[in-house]
Amino acid sequence: MQNLVIGVDVGTGSARAGVFTTSGMMLAQAAHPIRLWRPRSGYAQQSSTDIWNAVCMAVRAAMQGQDARAVRGVGFDATCSLVVLDAAGGPISISPEGEPDQDTVVWMDHRAAAEAEAINDGGHNVLRYVGGRMSLEMQAPKLLWLKRNLPECWARAAHFLDLPDFLTWRATGSLTRSLCSTVCKWTYLGQEGRWDAAFFRAIGLDDLADEGFQRIGTEVLPVGAPVPGGLAATASAELGLPEGIPVGTSAIDAHAGGLGVIGAVLDDAAPDEAALLRRVALVGGTSSCHMAVSPEPRFVPGIWGPYYSAMQPGFWLNEGGQSATGALIDHVIVTHAAHAAVAEQAREQGQSIYQRLNDMLEEMARHCAFPARLTEGLHVMPDFHGNRSPRADASLRGMVSGLSLSATPQDLARLYLATVQSIAYGTRHIIETLNAEGYAIDTVLACGGGTKNPVFLREHADATGCRVVLPREPEAILLGAAMLGAVAGGQHRDIPQAMAAMSGAKTAITPQGEAVRRFHDAKYTVFQRMHADQLAYRAVMAG
Repeated sequence: MQNLVIGVDVGTGSARAGVFTTSGMMLAQAAHPIRLWRPRSGYAQQSSTDIWNAVCMAVRAAMQGQDARAVRGVGFDATCSLVVLDAAGGPISISPEGEPDQDTVVWMDHRAAAEAEAINDGGHNVLRYVGGRMSLEMQAPKLLWLKRNLPECWARAAHFLDLPDFLTWRATGSLTRSLCSTVCKWTYLGQEGRWDAAFFRAIGLDDLADEGFQRIGTEVLPVGAPVPGGLAATASAELGLPEGIPVGTSAIDAHAGGLGVIGAVLDDAAPDEAALLRRVALVGGTSSCHMAVSPEPRFVPGIWGPYYSAMQPGFWLNEGGQSATGALIDHVIVTHAAHAAVAEQAREQGQSIYQRLNDMLEEMARHCAFPARLTEGLHVMPDFHGNRSPRADASLRGMVSGLSLSATPQDLARLYLATVQSIAYGTRHIIETLNAEGYAIDTVLACGGGTKNPVFLREHADATGCRVVLPREPEAILLGAAMLGAVAGGQHRDIPQAMAAMSGAKTAITPQGEAVRRFHDAKYTVFQRMHADQLAYRAVMAG
């Protein structure tokens, strides 16, 4: 009987489960959708009950035809959303409208903008470990918002859980927390193994410190460590798996993707410390994350971290990000006047709308020196949902320059291409910022939904000047989650051994010639200028 491990990935729109061998071969996968509510502008809410039900449906579907007795471990990853539970483990509404099951503040929720600004004005020492400024996507601003605006919710809440930790609690009954989540999103000082009580008291969350941090976690475990108790009886019945299976301490979804790709063998060699400084893991989905590791802490302005052992044990993690990438591309396509026509063309030809747009670009570029030149007069600033890195400014907004009185399918294709390019320039900006602080990144190891798009990959290689390497297993986030289960279940000694045994590289996309590079250099200059122009417009309006 072949030993199996299961990886579960909870994204913004669905829960997915993958069944893997201990060598990293995926045998089956399944997904189930998750509901998302947007009751007001800037708000995003989910239900942890709905999420767990989706996880169970996905795991059961993926295990069809597999022998559950062969499963040696389960690993979970998820978005860094905030789940609020009462003392009995039931949901507490975080909705201003009081919707009873909506107990989860989604990572992309921007309700806590004022709280984030107030925290950043304090000059707290913990801010050094989040790139100098705390994002409103992190948990301290959200907690402060709940205390200020929903005092009944705050008073009733017994447990505040990052979504990955909610999943392991739901699976095992253990309230242990992950070093990944607590360090990256909650200001836990992983290198010292403690919370900074003075910080919580200074920002107005003194009750959490006075309670000894019971509500946000007192036992923090490294990623992949066995969660005490293993799979509990209730979860066993819900998932259709044997009771007692080891469950690995969880990871944030982007970090699971990083584990799935960053340790791959390239150029016939496993990465040593010098090689790791040349790599960044790009995990693309609704948003994008850029993960780089180093043996010592690197304080990079506007880049989250340095986080100790948050992804790869013993290494410090720097994490850049773009708040909307897949979501931005979808928005640009769906809101365009030609969307319906192009979607119908795609349906008639049995394609996705992205495949149709890519084919249109190829047709339109027949008389161009290279496809990117189609956007020579069309420029996009991609910060429609603010800038996560390296400007760390959630108030920034998107811009488009070069529109005409035309809205044909070809115009949509050009705008789609310009949007993809703008996201690639955001990646270039992050890489340049990291390299200015001691990294030497020339290789992007890419995974996630966006990286299945050949136009996305080509433009990233050309815009950044880096080779873009695709993993042997395209579902690298699921693979990273499975690694957590494999380590917890004793199938691999530790995370580095699991990375070496279960991941691998497949293909590489290299930058094109000098003419393409000059074109992207010019557009990147425009990309930088658009940010300066937006700030100038604000100054004019404020003056």
